[in-house]
Amino acid sequence: MDSIFITVEGPIGVGKTSLSEIISRTYDLQLMGEIVYENPFLDKFYTDIAEWSFQLEMFFLCNRYKQLQEISGQITTGNSVVSDYNIFKNTIFARRTLDEETLAKYLQIYNILTKDMPQAQLVIYLKASLETVMKRIAMRGRGFEKQIDESYMVNLIADYEDFMREFERCHPEIPVLTIECDELDYVHRKEDLEKVLERIKPFLPVQLTSRG
Repeated sequence: MDSIFITVEGPIGVGKTSLSEIISRTYDLQLMGEIVYENPFLDKFYTDIAEWSFQLEMFFLCNRYKQLQEISGQITTGNSVVSDYNIFKNTIFARRTLDEETLAKYLQIYNILTKDMPQAQLVIYLKASLETVMKRIAMRGRGFEKQIDESYMVNLIADYEDFMREFERCHPEIPVLTIECDELDYVHRKEDLEKVLERIKPFLPVQLTSRG
């Protein structure tokens, strides 16, 4: 294996972007960052989930599809990439927020768009408790996230757990590295960062670990 496509996943506030940026810098991987602030429906969504969920999810799906299209050439030509999301997250959020009829239509579109998209060769799944993610959400101070209800986050954390168990069962060919983040602060504590990178290293091509 000469290159790798890594995606970092987990619920809101768990530290996906921070870890992705660290991996990108440490091993000189191209970084594909999630488009968040550009979504014009976020503020409306958190004030009225039922009303704005379809618009929100379609915007994210189309933008993530476009990003994967742009990056697929890099991956197929042997460049390594790390992303702070996996496009499968669309289905996690959509199943939580869309009604049954709308979800069925959404999943049809999702399946068509993602049919030929590149698949991650490593999924890093970041886990944390409700207390941890709510604290980190408050610390980063994004205006629209102040409206997130704790019950929504409880359900989302549970949705991720259920999804990842099913993902591992259905995709044994894609390794999932699960990292418990409640006691880790890899942004501010060097020893924690070293622990995390040490766990990631066995999944990387040799030429990447020699750079890190």
